[in-house]
Amino acid sequence: MRPTAPSAGPEGQRAWFDGEYGNHEQVTRKDASAVPRVRIVIAPLQKAGWYSWDIHMSAASEFSATWALRSDKSANGNMVLTPFRPLVAAPGRAGDFDLDEWAALDACALKGNTNAQGFEVKADPASCAILIPGIGANAALLPLEIAQQDETLRVRLYSDQARGPDAGIEARRLRWFSGWAAVNGSGQTARVENDDWHVSRDIRIDNEGGKVALNWRDGAASGYSLVLERMTYRDGDVPVLKLSIVEDASGRSVAYAWANPEANRIGINLGWIQVGLEADGLRSRQ
Repeated sequence: MRPTAPSAGPEGQRAWFDGEYGNHEQVTRKDASAVPRVRIVIAPLQKAGWYSWDIHMSAASEFSATWALRSDKSANGNMVLTPFRPLVAAPGRAGDFDLDEWAALDACALKGNTNAQGFEVKADPASCAILIPGIGANAALLPLEIAQQDETLRVRLYSDQARGPDAGIEARRLRWFSGWAAVNGSGQTARVENDDWHVSRDIRIDNEGGKVALNWRDGAASGYSLVLERMTYRDGDVPVLKLSIVEDASGRSVAYAWANPEANRIGINLGWIQVGLEADGLRSRQ
């Protein structure tokens, strides 16, 4: 798969790592029971070289934090990402972006190198620790290390230090799919002549563990859901895009279909249930 060229940010400046990222596969590994589920949404701000960073963690409880990151070059040409914490509840992100609503965390600046596909930067935990008491509980979600390579984002948060020297978040950029699903009113026992189809035409689901419940036409739950996930099998040698039909009551997978991770379309037809999904923006590129 070719590296995806980074998008242009404000004033045409390269947007290093914009997008939404999730670590679904990392969480589902058998040896990763202690890894929290994390979603990170990164977007270039209206001020060139600045990014918003929203991070949501699901572990024993739900926890979120918002940061702004300023990208600079040091005197030797290396990359420097300086985090800022918000001083107000809802700081401006678009045309109302205001530096007075943010406080720089210079002691937690991340420094490192860039290449054609991404970058790797680290902060000094000892220096950063001086600021932690003033940041409060949100400091747990402050990034101390960030490495971006193509679609992969590896992050070591301040809270990861408690899990060991090598602990961190291994996330991938989400791909969104839209499409339809049809469930027969008789469920798995439906006969060929039964035409009681309940169709949903507004399905939207991401490929990092996205889950969508399927409803009957009156809005009641059908008892089945779709799950779309990027997984790796055969000891990490075979990456796939997997679409599953899940029985809500038991949590078991009734059936599933595989495609290559770069696939733009995926679907399944079991007779009593049919699903068709297409990557967002595909038609506009054709």
